[in-house]
Amino acid sequence: MIAIETLTYNPYQENTYVLYNDQKECIIIDPGMHNRQEEQHFLSFISNNGLNPVLLLNTHCHVDHVLGNKFVYDNFGLLAQFHEGEIPVLLEVQNYAPQMGFNYDAAPIAEQFLSEKDIINLGEETLESILAPGHSPAHLCFYSAKHQFLIGGDVLFRNSIGRTDLPGGNHSQLLQSIKERIYSLPDNTTVYPGHGPSTTIGFEKTSNPFIQG
Repeated sequence: MIAIETLTYNPYQENTYVLYNDQKECIIIDPGMHNRQEEQHFLSFISNNGLNPVLLLNTHCHVDHVLGNKFVYDNFGLLAQFHEGEIPVLLEVQNYAPQMGFNYDAAPIAEQFLSEKDIINLGEETLESILAPGHSPAHLCFYSAKHQFLIGGDVLFRNSIGRTDLPGGNHSQLLQSIKERIYSLPDNTTVYPGHGPSTTIGFEKTSNPFIQG
């Protein structure tokens, strides 16, 4: 069993996900906490549920998805795992975060990186990484075929798609990623996006105004 908790943080209303199993081991994905209140809220959720964080993942490295990386590192000793192609995006955060009003403290960068079709373990459960660039150069999504869900980051939203006007964005590449790598998943797959409510592959294939199946 994998339980999924959505914690929404920072002015961009970014969805931070905590995935945990029956043994209370958990994976933290895209921690977006940006102030002390949000950090304490996050810690309270971990503590109140008796969770043991064992892995930190980033779908991509735009500022709103990495604001809490250092806090997770300081409290749990976890270095973020992401695709190596996101390093330039992460390094740039230090330059523009203050201009956006964020107090950003960079975490150390891990020496190991994720790539496409890597298997990520949470006890006896597994996730598979799917490379879906376009919103950012090396965006990853995390898929559970067994439990029929996708942690989708900023690729596909309910009736929308990720923006591509940021550095490293590519609109045609994003549409190709969705068509070939996301819409190829089963229709009943639940998509947990980086912002907004969850959706399903089947729903978006028939109703998304930007790209249909």
